[in-house]
Amino acid sequence: MNTYEQILDSAKRTIAMELEAVANLHTLIDQDFAKAVSCIYNAKGRVIISGVGKSAIIAQKIVATLNSTGTPAVFMHAADAIHGDLGTIQKEDVVICLSNSGNTAEIKVLIPLIKNQENTVIAMTSNKDSFLAKNADGLILAYAEKEACPHNLAPTTSTTVQLVMGDALALALLDLRGFSKEDFAKYHPGGALGKKMYLRVSDLTALNDKPEVAPDTPIKAVIIEISQKRLGVTAVTKDDKIVGIITDGDIRRMLEKNEVLTGLTAESIMSKNPKQITTDAMATEALDILETNSITQLLAVDHDNNYAGVVHLHDLIKEGIL
Repeated sequence: MNTYEQILDSAKRTIAMELEAVANLHTLIDQDFAKAVSCIYNAKGRVIISGVGKSAIIAQKIVATLNSTGTPAVFMHAADAIHGDLGTIQKEDVVICLSNSGNTAEIKVLIPLIKNQENTVIAMTSNKDSFLAKNADGLILAYAEKEACPHNLAPTTSTTVQLVMGDALALALLDLRGFSKEDFAKYHPGGALGKKMYLRVSDLTALNDKPEVAPDTPIKAVIIEISQKRLGVTAVTKDDKIVGIITDGDIRRMLEKNEVLTGLTAESIMSKNPKQITTDAMATEALDILETNSITQLLAVDHDNNYAGVVHLHDLIKEGIL
């Protein structure tokens, strides 16, 4: 076997083993899992998640997922807990301990200390006969028969299984809480995901100038307006109402057809009934209209149907919506 074949064989073998372990997880979603989720859902305190080694890293990811989906969670390293961080745990907190074997030295020291504080302990382990499983109040069985590591030593399959069970836990809680898209946006206001949920057309039009001409505006003035406002477009309005639109493409086509511009006005070349959107619409709605109609600018109107400004495709790109 050459080097490339060896690499491919090893990678495919690893994926196959982990895939099989994950595929078997649905058989472990039982009454114990439901009880553990219910316990967390009904708790008045937070979720404290602890572990050592690679399990500690997975614990941190689960904490992040819980926090972003409506369940307050805090990470506490099991080794640090027995050296002062035990104070992280408050009276009504629920503690989840991750350990593949369930028999590590740190876990054996930590669990009795937590129990002495009368906190509920939920075990996430591959070994239902372990010290952790037998001394916990609840069990989430994250079973991995064998690590993908050829020596069955490096945590691989076991941590993948823990990660997936953590997601199952977080999303079961999300469903129970009725956690909505709007709730999600509140926890992700700075990212593109959050912006898709809260950014409105009014937020975009506020970033731009407001190109506007009257129907009888001479073509030269129209060109200057489009050039100065730098959006490649201008609305044509009458009494604050949109009656048409002129794009830089319209200007180019007009110049190709007419050698003499005298007497031409905005009304002469404008497109009537342009696509419009209200300022309180979501930015994602504006994107849908732009993409559906293969256009790069969209005129916006307020509640009284008065011209309010322009949304440009570049605005959506800049904000990370596209």
